[in-house]
Amino acid sequence: MKKIINDPRHVVREMLEGAVARSPGQALLSNENVVVRKQHDGNTTVAILSGGGSGHEPAHAGYVGEGLLAAAIAGDVFTSPSVDAVLAAIRTVGGSAGAVLVVKNYTGDRLNFGLAAEMARSEGIPVEIVTVADDVALRDTVAADRRRGIAGTVLIHKVVGAAAAAGKTVVEVADMGRRAAGGLGSMGVALGSCTVPAAGHPGFTLGDDEIEYGLGIHGEPGVRKGPIAPADSLAETVLSTIIDDLALARGARVALLVNGLGATPPMELDILLRGALNHLHGKGIDVVRAWCGNYLTALDMPGASLSLLKVDDELLGLLDAPTHAPAWHGGGKLNEAPIREVPAAASDALAATSPTPGGDAVRRAAHAAAHALLAAEDELTDLDAKAGDGDLGASMRRGAEAVLALPDHAWHTPEGALRYMADAMRKAIGGSSGPFYATGLMRAARELTDVAEPTPLQWHAALAAAADAIAELGGAKAGDRTMLDALYPAADAYKAALDAGMAPFEALEALHLAARRGAEETATLKARAGRAAYLGDRALGIPDGGAVAVAVWMGALR
Repeated sequence: MKKIINDPRHVVREMLEGAVARSPGQALLSNENVVVRKQHDGNTTVAILSGGGSGHEPAHAGYVGEGLLAAAIAGDVFTSPSVDAVLAAIRTVGGSAGAVLVVKNYTGDRLNFGLAAEMARSEGIPVEIVTVADDVALRDTVAADRRRGIAGTVLIHKVVGAAAAAGKTVVEVADMGRRAAGGLGSMGVALGSCTVPAAGHPGFTLGDDEIEYGLGIHGEPGVRKGPIAPADSLAETVLSTIIDDLALARGARVALLVNGLGATPPMELDILLRGALNHLHGKGIDVVRAWCGNYLTALDMPGASLSLLKVDDELLGLLDAPTHAPAWHGGGKLNEAPIREVPAAASDALAATSPTPGGDAVRRAAHAAAHALLAAEDELTDLDAKAGDGDLGASMRRGAEAVLALPDHAWHTPEGALRYMADAMRKAIGGSSGPFYATGLMRAARELTDVAEPTPLQWHAALAAAADAIAELGGAKAGDRTMLDALYPAADAYKAALDAGMAPFEALEALHLAARRGAEETATLKARAGRAAYLGDRALGIPDGGAVAVAVWMGALR
């Protein structure tokens, strides 16, 4: 067993000391594992108390705060707190306004909280008990009043905490809690067991394809095993049981709680929330509030539970009431418009332009470059495998195929062609090559905005701008053994040839020769950027694959 603890005998006290240290509104009783709210006045406001065995964090201490609990009593891991601890909590926060104890329906909790309540009443403190028995998985096993109390208890905390903060009497608060508890149903599924620190081993085992349905919150097995299923199917199975038990009809209003059991990541809980919302909406059930996260856990158990609470306007108002308890995650309001359309890309607007000779020239050049890259796939793969991860050839092939697949309207203008190629390369190529080529092509397109037939000098400006954009994005420079060591020499040679009065075809020949020479010289350079930089001197003697790829497609431009 691996646990970040000191001594299994002291985990509860040390955990509470850490939790209270980060919660300025709380205090820890000196001689009991009880967390109380500092500013609660038991003579003016009903005190709400809850608790149980530890291991359910953030319950119960995380819910101590204005608008929620006045005190939380922590027993040992999965063990009911003592009568003395419960009584100490009542004496500390209770007063003439009275106290309401929210108790999960386990024998130990009922006995110890019940006896403490009776003792407090004998001392003149009015005490009411609200028992939560929300585990619908036991509906065919025990009577309704013998079911376990599980994660839905947190919603009852919120209801009675808000009712107390609103100034209701102890009887009114308890009645509100009982009414809410009567419309509450929960059920959990587990993908594995948890490990109690004192035990040091899981409480039960499951096969690789098995899960437990209807488990409790103390590491005990569920009511049955079943095969693992997709999240949507799990949501449907669990919710169908709850819906049937609560007799929810189309049009019913509910609050939903998706609760992690300790080891389930937020990603999976949100997927489960999505499935639950879709299923409930399909049944015509109105989900007016929803919460998702770790609210009442079972140590490190992988799994989750779903809870539904029937609500009306009064209960909804109590759920919405403010609270400053550290573990309450927010208001629970759902997003009424979760999907937003993506604005049209600039290249989409260019699709309406008329074809130009310059655009057709770009198409011929781009198609030639693409075919050259396809023919060089094996060469590029081999180079990259020696000084990289070996995916360059496949990446260039995907990019080339994406360029060849562009529709006719993509080639109407030089600017539009470059933008469409940028989109195609970005979407087709993973790793670094896609962003580099897309950035360079977009910067080149900006240089040719509204230019129907670029001159050779304008093409040089576009190429130089593309190289600069790639350098800015990657943080590399000439001499770092990257594609820039082919791009920059090629751009310089092209400009020099044009300045010398060479014909465009001759300038393109100079461009290609400079790119090829620059690519070959990368074999003598020590890599200072890219994956080859991790190899140190072992990359020497091998040309950079990215630079060679530039030389390949530049050769096709002739």
